[in-house]
Amino acid sequence: IMPRSKEIQEQMRTEVIEIYQSGKGYKAISKALGLQRTTVRAIIHKWQKHGTVVNLPRSGRPTKITPRAQRRLIREVTKDPRTTSKELQASLASIKVSVHDSTIRKRLGKNGLHGRFPRRKPLLSKKNIRARLNFAKKHLNDCQDFWENTLWTDETKVELFGRQMSRYIWRKRNTAFQKKNIIPTVKYGGGSVMVWGCFAASGPGRLAVIDGTMNSTVYQKILKENVRPSVRQLKLKRSWVLQQDNDPKHTSKSTSEWLKKNKMKTLEWPSQSPDLNPIEMLWHDLKKAVHARKPSNKAELQQFCKDEWTKIPPGHCKRLIASYRKRLIAVIAAKGGPTSY
Repeated sequence: IMPRSKEIQEQMRTEVIEIYQSGKGYKAISKALGLQRTTVRAIIHKWQKHGTVVNLPRSGRPTKITPRAQRRLIREVTKDPRTTSKELQASLASIKVSVHDSTIRKRLGKNGLHGRFPRRKPLLSKKNIRARLNFAKKHLNDCQDFWENTLWTDETKVELFGRQMSRYIWRKRNTAFQKKNIIPTVKYGGGSVMVWGCFAASGPGRLAVIDGTMNSTVYQKILKENVRPSVRQLKLKRSWVLQQDNDPKHTSKSTSEWLKKNKMKTLEWPSQSPDLNPIEMLWHDLKKAVHARKPSNKAELQQFCKDEWTKIPPGHCKRLIASYRKRLIAVIAAKGGPTSY
C-alpha cells in the first residue's frame, strides 16, 4: 500500500463519515474504500467523540533538538568519534540549544551512533600495510600441515590488577576497526610480569618468566632453554618453523647468527601484526584466568601464569590453527589494514 499524503488521508476519513451517515456499516465502508475494518471503526469513534476527523494537537513536550541541531551533532561525532556528550552539549549551547547530555546520547542512539570502547590496534604505516598484505597473499594457499608445524611464540606483560578502563567513542555498527575508531597501541604498554610463551596446533609449549630487562642475550637464553624442548613435547616434524615478530631483540645481528648456528628456520613476519599471531588469543585467555584468581603480589602472579598456561586445552590450540586461513583472508579483505582478530 502506497503511503498517502495528509490531504488524501483527511479526504478518506471524510468519505468514511459520509458513507457511515448514509446508513452503511463498517464492513460495507471497508469494502468500498479498501480500508481495514479496524481503521474504519477508529475513524468513526474519533468523529463520534470529537466531532471532527482532522488530526488534533498531540500532548507531550516538543523536542528541543531541532533538525539543524541534530545534523550538527551527527557531523561533529562523525568527524571526531572521541567527542564527549559534554562537549556536544557545549557545542549546542553555542547555537542557543540547551539540552541535557543524556538527551544528546539518546538522540545519537536513535541515529545509530552508540558509545563504545575503542578497539586498541597497532599503528600501521603504509609500509606495514603493504607487508601485511603481501604476507597474507603469499601464504593464503599454504597447506594446513605447514601451519600445524609452526611454533608460534611471543612475549606479553600480565598486569597485576587488570587493564584500566578507556573512554568511549561514538560509532556505528560494523565500524569498530576504521582508523578513526581505534586507539593505536605500542607493545608492552604497562604490566607487572613479562612472560615468553610458545604453542603449536598440538597444544601449549613452555612458558618462561622474564627476569629483569629483556635484551638479545636474555632472548637467546630463553630460546635455548625452551624452543627445542617444546618442539619435542609438541611432536613437531623435522620441517618445523619458528615464528617470532620483528622486535629488535629478535632480529638483532647476534640473535640472527644464533638462530642460524642452531639451525632454526624462522617464518618471515610482517611488523605490527599481532592479529596474524594466534597466540594473542591464548594471551587473552591466560590473563582472564589469572585475574580470576586475584593474585595479590608478583610471586603469585608468576605462579598463576605458569599454572594457567599448562591448563590450556590442546583442542583449543588445534582450532586456532585450523582456522588460520581466515586470518589471512581478513587481512586481504582489509587491504592490509586492521582486522577483527
